Amino acid sequence: MKAPRIDRKRVLLAALALVLLGLFLYVALQSGPLARIPVTTARVEEASIRPVRFGIGTVEARQIHRIGPALTGRLLRLDVEVGDAVRAGQVLGEIDPVDLDDRIQAQVAALSRARVLARESGIRQDRAEVQLRRYETLLKASAISEETASDKRHELKLAQAALEAATREAERLQAELAALRAQRRNLALVSPIDGFVLTRDADPGTILMAGQAIVQVIAPGALWIDARFDQAGSAGLSAGLAARIVLRSRGREPVEGRIVRIEPVADAITEELLAKIAFDAPPAPPPALGELAETTVELPPTPPGPVVSNAALRHQDGRPGVWRIQDGRPVFVPIRVGAADARGMVQVLDGLNAGDLVIVHSASPLTARSRVRATGPAQAEPAA
Repeated sequence: MKAPRIDRKRVLLAALALVLLGLFLYVALQSGPLARIPVTTARVEEASIRPVRFGIGTVEARQIHRIGPALTGRLLRLDVEVGDAVRAGQVLGEIDPVDLDDRIQAQVAALSRARVLARESGIRQDRAEVQLRRYETLLKASAISEETASDKRHELKLAQAALEAATREAERLQAELAALRAQRRNLALVSPIDGFVLTRDADPGTILMAGQAIVQVIAPGALWIDARFDQAGSAGLSAGLAARIVLRSRGREPVEGRIVRIEPVADAITEELLAKIAFDAPPAPPPALGELAETTVELPPTPPGPVVSNAALRHQDGRPGVWRIQDGRPVFVPIRVGAADARGMVQVLDGLNAGDLVIVHSASPLTARSRVRATGPAQAEPAA
């Protein structure tokens, strides 16, 4: 019998169909809907983290010294401008004394006259005492009458009363003179500290009321940050914790500081906790008041436990979790998270164990039926 003839054309078509089918299957498995999704993975670590709290605030002065007149008057001169450096005890300006200097001179003259009268009264008293002693001697010798001696005693009492009155008058005038001089000194506007002028709110010739502040002075070293932290993430903040301060005008150069106090009253509108953060060393030159600043506060480290990168967290049905590789397939595992640090590492309180393999990044959203292909470990998160 003759062997059946093979139709070469059909064979070629069948071979081509097989090649195309294989190519289609390859493309479908590599880049189509059936392809494995490329993912990067990371192992859950057993580590201790330092939780951080981020806040924003402004530079404020701890104390502002408001300088103004103690008495109503007209500003005679003001010798400083905004930004000028001043020293403690330096006279910044003066209120017009009007006739106060003349009153002081008149008081000095009155006091001098009162002192002369007091000395004159003292001389009269001394003379009356001498005469009384002489007349007492004559009375004992029966050379004069008792009535004459009594008159001399009366003269001594009058001299003593006159001396006391003159002395009291001199003391009164001295007290009035001291009050006038104190009033004159109060017309000088004196800086109580070493610092610089923050504001100047009046010019010479302005009528000022008693207690009206016309110059504000602050000390360069008495600056702090009025910081605000989200109430939802403010747990653990307390006075004494170290902080890093980044001033807006100084790029990313941090300045070390420390929390001075946590304000007892929070902002109910913005739901923020208020805190005061002082500089460990005053920055030079001092920053401008009102300048924005970013603050980072590190809390004490947590006990060692499972930690995972914040990039691995996903949410399903409102619950946080991660995709864990189990038997080569992704499984969503709900977890309970704790604190986070500046590197982006998150404390896992429940749901994972150290050594578990989790997906950090995926090329497309994952489901329980997804097929994945690990392309390598995830890169470590950079420190903030």
